Amino acid sequence: MERLADRVILVWGFKRSLLAIAAGAFAVLALPPIGFFAAMFVSFTLLVWLIDGAAASPDSGLIGRLWPAFATGWLFGFGYFVAGLWWVGHALLVDQEEFAWALPLAILGLPACLAVFYGLAAALARIFWSDGMGRIAALAAGFGLMEWLRSVILTGFPWNAIGYGMMPVPLMMQSAHLIGAMGVTALAVFVFSAPALAGTSQGARPGIALAVLLFAAHLGYGAYALHLAPRPDTLPEDKRPVVRLVQPAIDQAAKMDNDVDRAAIFETHLKLSTEAPKNGGRKPDIIVWPETSIPFILTDNQDALTRIADTLDDNQILIAGAVRAEEMGPGTPPRYYNSIYVIDGRGQIIAASDKVHLVPFGEYLPFEDVLTEFGIQNVVEMPGGFSAAASRHLLALPGGLNLYPLICYEIIFPGEMTGDIKDANAILNITNDAWFGATPGPYQHFQQARVRAVETGLPLIRDANSGISALVNAHGEIIAGLDLGETGFVDATLDSISAGLGTTIPRQTYFWLTEALLILIALISRRGFISGLN
Repeated sequence: MERLADRVILVWGFKRSLLAIAAGAFAVLALPPIGFFAAMFVSFTLLVWLIDGAAASPDSGLIGRLWPAFATGWLFGFGYFVAGLWWVGHALLVDQEEFAWALPLAILGLPACLAVFYGLAAALARIFWSDGMGRIAALAAGFGLMEWLRSVILTGFPWNAIGYGMMPVPLMMQSAHLIGAMGVTALAVFVFSAPALAGTSQGARPGIALAVLLFAAHLGYGAYALHLAPRPDTLPEDKRPVVRLVQPAIDQAAKMDNDVDRAAIFETHLKLSTEAPKNGGRKPDIIVWPETSIPFILTDNQDALTRIADTLDDNQILIAGAVRAEEMGPGTPPRYYNSIYVIDGRGQIIAASDKVHLVPFGEYLPFEDVLTEFGIQNVVEMPGGFSAAASRHLLALPGGLNLYPLICYEIIFPGEMTGDIKDANAILNITNDAWFGATPGPYQHFQQARVRAVETGLPLIRDANSGISALVNAHGEIIAGLDLGETGFVDATLDSISAGLGTTIPRQTYFWLTEALLILIALISRRGFISGLN
């Protein structure tokens, strides 16, 4: 182990760059759809050794001394994000004549930007670097802080935070309920980096012992939460609402074709909604359609509302994604919102919610006045793009069921779980992952949605156009679902409709306490390291 560590520490030039990129790319094996979490141990062990060897001239200034560590972290991040996010380019191929030119920006440009956060994490860790376990504590604190920043800066994009590599299955997701996904990320980096200590004997025993203890606690709490902890009271089986998830698997290119028969798309959703329950089950109380499933402005089409009323029973509810138009007065173009409608058995819209957190370059164009001069436009063709709602509110359904609505990638943001979440009975997430085809993207999206259910202690109702649609309980376990690309429907009952288990504030507090503890370990180790040198 020591010989291998020495070889990695001393590698230089092109080989060093290639090894850093390969280490980052290898870590992606821990993410869906593979979920081989052990890959992260290899990747972060190599990263620690590479930073060990990221030395600069003693005469360099602060930036010069930190630059080799930053470059190492950036190369690691570039490999990680290219291998983990290449599928983003698939969305540009839906209308390739218009957007194929932007493929390099999506496949290489986005990862290059996101890798800056990992470069900063490595540089920050280098400030507190030592020769013992303090350096892996510093690296863990640096990644924890930068992953948090990645979730908030420039509207945020926390996709594939390192912690998800430590949460491939429900047993390993439960810690997120205590310290949140960001807290899991910080501690995961410490655990994943621990084998590096075996290659440089200083501080190996206490560091590896602490990592083993953390990993054992992670698994132990998961087993306790799944099998021993008391679960919220639930209604009798015959009193629980039956939810039908409709997954039409309509090709995204067809949805965007102006010549397509939009009435046929609408009828496909209606047909799946009226199918008889399988195995003699109860008729659904709630029917859910995916994001933008209604292919026209619903409020301008009374015939469509009549068709919905004819389809639903009097006591049934339809929840559907649609584009909502808001007229702004004469001479002013309308505003468009990516919305959710709740429609009763009489065809009346009884509740609605608009998307708050929009996708940059997908649903709106940042710096629109400047970029449009260069011919850059949104991937989703909508005059002026979508508008963002000012706030989010619960969808109150008849019978007292309150749903916390999240559209598409809003669910990847732990920070969106605020406000009314404490009064919700379940999370509702509708999406359209058909943009990304049969790639890792929809699987990664689904895993992050499951972790939100664990964090909040709420069941998840998730409906996607092409998958993955599923009803997930508060522990991230799949009750029923439809796989990627599968056409059909699935009926299932919520396992609990109790209120949520509090806000995200305690988890945010525990995350920052975790960061403080890691920094303290790094500082103590650094002080001892400097004293030893003196």
